[in-house]
Amino acid sequence: MAAQPGAGDAGAADSVPLRTADDQPYLSCRGISKNFGAVQALSGVDLDLYLGEVVALIGDNGAGKSTLVKILSGTDTPSSGTISVEGNEVAIRSPHDANAAGIETVYQDLALCDNLDVVANLFLGREQLLSPFVGSPLSEAEMERRTEAVLRTLHIRIPSVRALVGTLSGGQRQSTAVGRAVLWGSKIVLLDEPTAALGVAQQREVLDLVRRLKEQGLGVLLISHNLQQVFDVADRLVVLRLGRVAANVQRSEVSTEEVVAYITGAHAAGPAAYA
Repeated sequence: MAAQPGAGDAGAADSVPLRTADDQPYLSCRGISKNFGAVQALSGVDLDLYLGEVVALIGDNGAGKSTLVKILSGTDTPSSGTISVEGNEVAIRSPHDANAAGIETVYQDLALCDNLDVVANLFLGREQLLSPFVGSPLSEAEMERRTEAVLRTLHIRIPSVRALVGTLSGGQRQSTAVGRAVLWGSKIVLLDEPTAALGVAQQREVLDLVRRLKEQGLGVLLISHNLQQVFDVADRLVVLRLGRVAANVQRSEVSTEEVVAYITGAHAAGPAAYA
């Protein structure tokens, strides 16, 4: 079975074994490149995301992580390359396209409204009405029921679904944003630095939530600078360096020191690629 292609400073990137033919990735990127004028932010990036798997996307500042996430979330478009969902090529030109493809993004700033309660935040822009007629009142009871159901499924604990988001802790706010992604039927959740600026207890709460997303059968792409947390929750690590895939390895097959070497470019040879 051929190894997955990639590119690093010393040639082909280290890679993980391909799955069986029946185990198709939900989301596949092939040859994703992005340039901003003369600046090449991404160059020939390949990435597979499977359901029920946590993949950590790591790399130094400027490695291309944010650019790739923007492309997958529909806020930017690639200069070249293809994106496929369940084997079918798709065009993701807007957040709406990404949502329709089952991709939801939780950004570092969370995009929550502090002056609204949890229910209103989960349904913001997608409110349910009592009837299809113009001017129909909101179906508050149904939205509250669905909010409580998704929070219960993910074991998210908050004082009340009617609590203002501005009164919640950092971990509860992060959980609310993740709950919103799950509520809308996402298959892939992109988490951008979900534990940044949180205390130790709140970080643990968010990492437990990442594990539960995996248990629920979702695919998670975790962008993080915290290697300890990455090794705690990720199944696979994809390292970007200078816009290219420098490594695509199973967490169990690599050490923290090797990952740092991939990030910095010091890993001249590295572990042999899997066949």
